[in-house]
Amino acid sequence: MTLPVAVAIMGPTASGKTELAARLADRFALEVVSVDSALVYRGMDIGTAKPDPELRARLPHHLIDILDPTQSYSAARFRADALRSMAEITARGRIPLLVGGTMLYFKALKEGLAPLPAADPQLRAELDTRAAREGWPALHAELARLDPATAARLAPTDAQRIQRALEVCLTTGRPMSEQLEHTAAELPYQLLEIALVPADRAQLHQRIANRFDAMLAAGFLDEVRRLCAVYPLRREHASMRCVGYRQAWDHLQGHTDAATFRAQAIAATRQLAKRQLTWLRNWPVAATFDCLSPHLPARVTAWLEARLVGLGVR
Repeated sequence: MTLPVAVAIMGPTASGKTELAARLADRFALEVVSVDSALVYRGMDIGTAKPDPELRARLPHHLIDILDPTQSYSAARFRADALRSMAEITARGRIPLLVGGTMLYFKALKEGLAPLPAADPQLRAELDTRAAREGWPALHAELARLDPATAARLAPTDAQRIQRALEVCLTTGRPMSEQLEHTAAELPYQLLEIALVPADRAQLHQRIANRFDAMLAAGFLDEVRRLCAVYPLRREHASMRCVGYRQAWDHLQGHTDAATFRAQAIAATRQLAKRQLTWLRNWPVAATFDCLSPHLPARVTAWLEARLVGLGVR
């Protein structure tokens, strides 16, 4: 049986994934499935660079605005939600276009997930208490002893993932990386993958800074204030651990001044981009394009059209 086709656009933050998706939608019958762990949250619009209502009216997007920011989301739930959305898009005679930078979600969708233990609220509370006392880098160092492979791909301040990896290690007595190695689940699609990688990292860094300044001018801090007024948010919520929001939270709590807040948020976003690019360097079967090229839309359109024609898709 011939599998249906899906297309994936992967790339670091500020690489132009949303703009490219909009251009491709002018040529192909597409619907977007968001692969982004921050876009799932309602009300988090400015700080996530969420596609605007005009674009979403023209190009349907799925898995955006599906949770309140007090709720949690997982790679396993993403996989189930994405597969359901993809099946519905295919049934409408259109092509699912997976767009985002949460590489763990891409990995979960493509390869499946190990049956890891459920969250342990008591253990998480204990880890949060230790982190408040010792700092997340100290817990990262502990993870490096228990699970070197997982620790090597996490930043020392990546609280959410350090906590989860330690939770799995301490609950099961085995490294999470070891448990993930033995899982495989076939994706029921022919996946055409596009990776956006900058030819000049410094230009991407400038894009990141410019975009964050544009977010500030658009009212990012007011957005965080509104979220805190509407929802009983805490710093530990996954939504408030997102890049930019974590730094905004600290600033609004009076822990940093405006200049420090801006510098920390831009630096954290650059670190996120670095981690995303590290994932992509090790990602198999992806056509790579320079996200800084002015010819990017034309080149990707030509590449995708040739692949679809070769697969008999019109």
